[in-house]
Amino acid sequence: MAINKVIYDGKTLIDLTGDSVTKDKLLVGYTAHDKSGEVIEGTCPFDVDSTDATATAAEILEGQTSYARGKKVSGTMKNNGAVSEAITSKDSVYTIPIGYHDGSGTVQLDDTEKAKIIPGNIKKGVNVLGVEGDCEPSSDVTAQAKTATPSTVKQTILPDDGVDYLSQVVINPIAYVESVNSAGGTTVTIAG
Repeated sequence: MAINKVIYDGKTLIDLTGDSVTKDKLLVGYTAHDKSGEVIEGTCPFDVDSTDATATAAEILEGQTSYARGKKVSGTMKNNGAVSEAITSKDSVYTIPIGYHDGSGTVQLDDTEKAKIIPGNIKKGVNVLGVEGDCEPSSDVTAQAKTATPSTVKQTILPDDGVDYLSQVVINPIAYVESVNSAGGTTVTIAG
């Protein structure tokens, strides 16, 4: 028989009738009496039973703490906030840093490079990043073919004034002649 109130000599020594403790509010491993005086054993694992948690320190933001597997875990994940980067060339690669990103960063083509991607800078029929080219070769472009003779000094072969480009450059062979000499050997003559 449970006793929930004890009065002695007109004085109340114990009165559990107003207590609100219940098994689910009492920590596991502890015992108490409920408001009826019955002995109860706690079933509350505190906030939560975290023994099956899988989070690691690297998955919790640096400066934050959590509980996993019954232990307090201090986070080590770097807070990168808003990460932004500009792509400046076709070979640019942006490596996303490990850690947390707040979702407001951007990676985009640099404004200077973006301004160059216009139809007039792209060959007709070619699409670059969603921009269809409309550039066609001009009919008044002139080409020139030239012939050069080897020399012992450096030569720069350029188109003549009024010509846009060289379509071909032919380099003549160096003259090479072998002849038998009076000593019974061979004489080689190389003409420049």
